[in-house]
Amino acid sequence: MWNAVFWGGVSGSAVLLGALAALFVPIKKQIIGYIMAFGTGVLIGAAAYELLGDSVRDGGILATSIGFIAGAAVFTVLDFLVSKKGASSRKRSNHSSSKEAGLAIFIGTVMDAIPESIMIGASLISGGTVSWLLVIAIFISNIPEGLSSTTGLMNSHYSKKKIMALWFSVLLISALSSMGGYLFLNHASEAMMAGVAAFAGGGIIAMVASTMMPEAYEDSGPITGIFAAAGLLVSLVLDSM
Repeated sequence: MWNAVFWGGVSGSAVLLGALAALFVPIKKQIIGYIMAFGTGVLIGAAAYELLGDSVRDGGILATSIGFIAGAAVFTVLDFLVSKKGASSRKRSNHSSSKEAGLAIFIGTVMDAIPESIMIGASLISGGTVSWLLVIAIFISNIPEGLSSTTGLMNSHYSKKKIMALWFSVLLISALSSMGGYLFLNHASEAMMAGVAAFAGGGIIAMVASTMMPEAYEDSGPITGIFAAAGLLVSLVLDSM
């Protein structure tokens, strides 16, 4: 259980690291775009190899398909709702300057973090060893999210103290979600595990397509494809180890 808490916290800490960088270290938007593109590739690989591939093998194509479509649909609906409140570009640095938009940015970030962290905890169930591919993929993708979202919160006139408190709470939520994934899925059937993993995979793919890819291309241009391909290759290497 505590392993799940630890690794969920590790993945969530990347948002905090990105926030610290945004607050104290000037980083060019182009660099953020490169990191975002690389993280996009790694996340796509993690969803395909670690979540969907294992789901089909363990629970069958039906449970995987239902979970995958449900995950993508739920994320899309929630993303639409928070986007209406000002979080449509939560991974971008040119956010609206309203307080309501700042809160929506935070809610959107939590919405991204929960399914990812649940699967980190669930990955510990079978062999007691965490999925390195998932942890690395989520960690890499969370750094630029912390960078861009923090800039958006500063544009919404949030103080540094309040921004740090928000990101510490994301770290805590990530750790608790990972623990929840470990505890509540510990005795689940293979079909249930496959459905949950595919649900997380669907949510991740929908999130990548609607938020990370547009941000990466906007900041880094056509070279985005090279970094995304490199990230996908890294996920393939990690999955084969």
